[in-house]
Amino acid sequence: MMRQGTSDNVETAEGLIERARALAPILAQRAPQAERDAKIPDETIADFQKAGFFRVLQPKRYGGYEMDPDVFYGIQMALAEGCMSSAWVYGVVAVHNWQIALFDERAQEEVWGRDSTVLTSSTYMPVGKVTEVDGGFRLSGHWGFSSGSEHCDWVLLGALVRPKDSDGAPEYRTFLLPRADYRIVRNWDVMGLRGTGSHDIVVEDAFVPEYRTHKAIDGFACDSPGNRVNTAPLYRLPFAQIFVRAVSTGSIGALQGAINLFLQSAPARVSSNTGQKTTEDTGAQLACADAQAAVDEMKAVLQRNFSVMMKAADEGQPLPVKTRVQYRYHSAAVAERSAAHVSRLLRYCGGRGIYLSNPLTRVFLDVHAARSHVANNVDPFARNYGGMLLGRDNADFFV
Repeated sequence: MMRQGTSDNVETAEGLIERARALAPILAQRAPQAERDAKIPDETIADFQKAGFFRVLQPKRYGGYEMDPDVFYGIQMALAEGCMSSAWVYGVVAVHNWQIALFDERAQEEVWGRDSTVLTSSTYMPVGKVTEVDGGFRLSGHWGFSSGSEHCDWVLLGALVRPKDSDGAPEYRTFLLPRADYRIVRNWDVMGLRGTGSHDIVVEDAFVPEYRTHKAIDGFACDSPGNRVNTAPLYRLPFAQIFVRAVSTGSIGALQGAINLFLQSAPARVSSNTGQKTTEDTGAQLACADAQAAVDEMKAVLQRNFSVMMKAADEGQPLPVKTRVQYRYHSAAVAERSAAHVSRLLRYCGGRGIYLSNPLTRVFLDVHAARSHVANNVDPFARNYGGMLLGRDNADFFV
C-alpha cells in the first residue's frame, strides 16, 4: 500500500500520480522539442515543480513529503507513458533528494537551506581524481552521462578514495558540488533518450569538504550521517535498491505508452500487401496480450519488493543480502524485457512503423537506449542471483 503524505500537507499518492497521468499527453507533445534541444523544456521542469513531484522523497524538514517509493515510481511510470526522456530526468533528478537526505546535516542545509526546490544531477562513474587535504578533498575529473544537468544547481559525482596509510581497497564515495565548482560540456548526441540532456561534467581542482561526501558502505549498511536527523524508515532503505529503480522503472511506463499508441492506431491499419486488418492479425493480438501482461507483472514485482523493504525498514530489520541480490536482478531485467516487447509491437506496425514520425519509434529508441545503462545490463546481475541460488557467495555489493 502506498503511504500518504503527512497530515500537515494535502498531497496524496493518488493525487500526485493522477497529476502525472494528466501531464503525459503534454509531455508527448513536447517530446520532439526535447529531442531537438537535447534537453527537456524548462516548462516541463516547472510543471514538475508545481505538481510537487520533486518533493516525494525529500525530507519533511525541507518541505518534502517523505512518501513511500511506490509513489515516486508510480509518478515516473505515468510520466513515461508520454515521454520517457522526461520521466528519466524526473527519476534520476528527484531520487537525489533522497540521497542528499543521507548526507551530513551541514550538506543538506547548504543545498536546501535557502531554497528547498533546487535540483541536483549526478554521474556516479568512479572516474574522479581525489587528493585528501585538511578538512576534505581536492577533486578533478571528467564525467559523462549527467542527465538533466542543465536544470540543476548541484551535482553528485563518483570517485574512489584511497587509504592514506595502508594498501587496503579504495573506498567509493559520492561527492556533492555546487554549480560554481563544475562546468557542463554539451555533447549529448545519441539515438535514444535524446531529451535527457545527459551531458558531460568537468571539475578542475575543486575543494569538497568531508561532510559533502557520502560513503557507499554507509548506503549499503543503511546507516548514513543523515539518518541522525532524517529518522523516517524511508531513509533506511539500501541506497542501491532506490537508485537502480530510478533508471529502470521508466521503461515500464514507456512500454505501457507503446501499448497505448499501438492500440490507438491499430483499428485503422490495413496491410498494403495482404489487405489484412491489424486488429485481425493473431500475431498482433498475441503481442498486445504479452506486452500488457509484462507491464502488469513488472509493476506487481516492483510494488511487492518495496513493500517488503519498507516493512523491514519499519521494523528495523536488515534486508537479507540474498533478497537484495534478487531485487537487484528484478530491476536490471526491466529494460531488457520492456525493449523486447516494444520491438515486437513495432514489428506489427508494418513498413510504416519505421518512419521517425511514428511516435512508437521514439519509444523503441528510448527503451533500447535505457538498456545501455550499466545498471540495466541484466547479465551480470542474473549470473550473481543464479549463482547464489546455486550456493555461491554474493559477488556484488552494490545491492
